Amino acid sequence: MTDLPQRVEQNIQNRRLLKRGQAVLVGVSGGLDSMTLLHALHELSSRHRWHLTVAHFNHRLRGRSSNADEELVRQTAAAMRLPFVAGRANVKEFAQKSKLSVEMAARKLRHDFFARAAKERKVRVIALAHHADDQVELFFLRVLRGAGGEGLAGMKWRAPSPVDAKIMLVRPLLDATKAELRRFACENKIPFREDATNTSLDLPRNRVRNELLPLLQRRYQPALAKTVLRLMEIVGAESDLAGEAARQWLVLKRKIERAVCMGHAHESPGRARHSVRAVDRVGTGGGQGTARPTVNRGLRNTIRGASKVAESVPARSGEGTVFKDLPVAIQRRVLQLQLSEVGVPVDFELIESLRQSTDVPVNLGPQLSVMRDATGAVSLRLARPSIFNANETVVKLAGRAGEVIFDGVRVRWRFDTLKKFKRPAVRPACESFDADKVGGRITLRHWRAGDRFQPMGLRSSVKLQDLFTNWKIPRARRRELMVAAAENGEIFWVEGLRISENFNLTPQTKRRLTWRWQRPAGV
Repeated sequence: MTDLPQRVEQNIQNRRLLKRGQAVLVGVSGGLDSMTLLHALHELSSRHRWHLTVAHFNHRLRGRSSNADEELVRQTAAAMRLPFVAGRANVKEFAQKSKLSVEMAARKLRHDFFARAAKERKVRVIALAHHADDQVELFFLRVLRGAGGEGLAGMKWRAPSPVDAKIMLVRPLLDATKAELRRFACENKIPFREDATNTSLDLPRNRVRNELLPLLQRRYQPALAKTVLRLMEIVGAESDLAGEAARQWLVLKRKIERAVCMGHAHESPGRARHSVRAVDRVGTGGGQGTARPTVNRGLRNTIRGASKVAESVPARSGEGTVFKDLPVAIQRRVLQLQLSEVGVPVDFELIESLRQSTDVPVNLGPQLSVMRDATGAVSLRLARPSIFNANETVVKLAGRAGEVIFDGVRVRWRFDTLKKFKRPAVRPACESFDADKVGGRITLRHWRAGDRFQPMGLRSSVKLQDLFTNWKIPRARRRELMVAAAENGEIFWVEGLRISENFNLTPQTKRRLTWRWQRPAGV
């Protein structure tokens, strides 16, 4: 006989999933897994005085079969003399409106219903029937999506509901295989419904379950479930460590900053910011020559106490606990935690962009960006609408020399005949071009969407916007810079950047165009 109820009881006690006398909402679909869980909990409930409520969500995806699932769960709850609550929704319709996959839409609606039903009945715990096979499937699904350590760790035995963090989800069957559940159900003649969609290969999870896992078990690792679950346990523990270290570092950083600001409330904002930056190096003293702020006794005690916490956050040998000195894994988690706090969806590319660049905005949308400063703090910024400066003027380069004023900037030019090639000396606000390639008619304007430019040294043109980003030119400044386009429309000069490769002086150049510009003071 299968000792499944005994294992469930041990899991609940060892992992503190449920308390004695606690009210529990049991999510029951009518399938093998949840019907098994319901019978195991019901068998144990009198001993532990648990108050069970059976909850079923009808996804209305399989017509009469979905209704038959609900009826089975209702009858089972009645036979056990347990309260029953049901919810319904048109998952396909919701998926289309929300632009979600059917699977994700079903999950969201189901969790919404469970949380709502629990809240109405003042229940703080929802028991779900996820098991070891579910964990293995989830692991490979997340591997294929490129998940990090937190994702690869899989589902937790106890975790907050995604709808309401005050309601806990518990999973007492996480170490039980599907085969064990089926054996227990057969031995105890537990009725359950088979979901025909589980065999459909349209869903990624079903393809992993019915194609990938059998192949891996047959050809590569017969004990696949055991090895994957062990790996998930290891990855999960290490992920938890990185997460906890990141949380401690953030708490420490914010505690010190608050203390510094309070201790220096009488000082100028610039002085207070200097103190925050200096104290941010707490941990190893910041090295020789580090500026040390003047602090009062209370603040000094706060910093000393916080530095003990800092010692528990691993840093690279010989370095302090400023953001740049944290191990990469903890840097990533620090950024992830802050982005989650402000509701920004996290992905690897966003984290890496923030981690590797300081004070460089990363676009999240048309008018929203996020940025990290040197202390590791993440901030959201609302960008002004991207309005391009449409001003332009056409200039005829007639005669030997001339000048023009465009948007307040004075531009002077001169033509020279070259008898012998000689590269001119580098001078500020002055460039030289092949005059014959530029032509006798140019256009002075500003950056526009889609502009491309080939700076000297590059083999092909690139988007001007990408150059601005790579060279860290502030957004507001980009729209002020002048651009000069040759007679053929190609950009040969961008103010402050290298000249164009295609208009550079060469030994074949016969005429040289010397170009000088001058902005008004302060512009």
